[in-house]
Amino acid sequence: MPDDLIKVTYRLETPGDPAALAVKIASDQSTGTFTDLPGETAAVKARCAARVLSVTALPDSPTPSFPTEGGPFHRADVVIGYPLEAVGTDIAALMTITVGGVYSVRGLSGVRVLDFDLPPAFARHPGPQFGIDGSRALTNVYDRPIIGSIIKPALGLAPAETALMVKELCEAGVDFIKDDEKLMSPGYSPLAERIAAVMPVIDAHEQRTGKRVMYAWGISSADPDIMLQNHDLVVKAGGNAAVININSIGYGGMTFLRKRSALCLHAHRNGWDILTRHPGLGMEFAAYGKIWRLLGVDQFQINGIAAKYWEPDDSFVRSFHSCQKPIFCPADRPLPVVGSGQWGGQAVETYARTGQTTDLMYLGGGGIHGHPGGAARGVAAIRQAWEAAVQGIALADYAKEHMELAQALQKFGAK
Repeated sequence: MPDDLIKVTYRLETPGDPAALAVKIASDQSTGTFTDLPGETAAVKARCAARVLSVTALPDSPTPSFPTEGGPFHRADVVIGYPLEAVGTDIAALMTITVGGVYSVRGLSGVRVLDFDLPPAFARHPGPQFGIDGSRALTNVYDRPIIGSIIKPALGLAPAETALMVKELCEAGVDFIKDDEKLMSPGYSPLAERIAAVMPVIDAHEQRTGKRVMYAWGISSADPDIMLQNHDLVVKAGGNAAVININSIGYGGMTFLRKRSALCLHAHRNGWDILTRHPGLGMEFAAYGKIWRLLGVDQFQINGIAAKYWEPDDSFVRSFHSCQKPIFCPADRPLPVVGSGQWGGQAVETYARTGQTTDLMYLGGGGIHGHPGGAARGVAAIRQAWEAAVQGIALADYAKEHMELAQALQKFGAK
């Protein structure tokens, strides 16, 4: 039955026959091994054997992704179906059977996991607690991007110094502030002391203006009990969000936290590049992100147009569209967080290439702090850039009547 199949799409590369290799993978990762087995009966195969559902040939590659002799190297996108009964809905089992062992198969010169098509039984996982709608409700921002910023410098500020920067950003008009992913609970700024210094600033700003700025705290720990203690410190102080280094805490850590969390979980995917940077190896975000979404990510950082890091724009766009697409229902979509070297100048292209949506967070670090007129004008410039994007007006034209955007274009636009 289609509802009982876990379908995984792989991009295979081999000096041999991709179709034959796909059959080998299906066998090795389910009921088979290197030789015939007396216990691998027709009944066992019918119940638990994976099978190849499709093979789509791609152009050959002159060079291998893994160091391998031979060539040319034949490539194909293959879909393998794994019976739900053989795998179950546990994420560790899914990743062990359909991903982990595949990379060790002999005869491959490249393999990349492109996507998972999961049966409805996987809807048992909690998914986002807040997601897009909850993030908007917590920030009270609708009909435009949520504008966020990051505490910079990333490391080195004492709690009192952090509080001063938070005060400046709140007064500048941001909707969201986050600890840098590298900031958790170092000796110079223990989390409890940072919370004690910063939360009164958040509270005072709300009392004065009626606006409660969302602050995401770095609570990650490899020890789930410590991470939960960190979570509880934030909740007790009235906080509503946390930065989670998902690859560092792992699937189990995320599962443990999500079951107990009262916070909006902002995922930083540092380490994902190890899995995806080589185009012939690793994973596409469509596959990677789907697992973390099932486990409870509410907001997902995915770089941006003209990012300061290596990632091509097309990869960012694919990641964004993946976040937009429901797995089982619209509520399981996380809020895409567009960041990495963003200052407003990328707003027009971001809006155009992501389907003309404002359901996103636009995260500016240097683009806000580094504005020549200060943080408040940096925030204003980003908002003006998005106004221009939505209205279909060129930034240079919109800047003629918007000083903050004009200053940003003059400083950042030539780069």
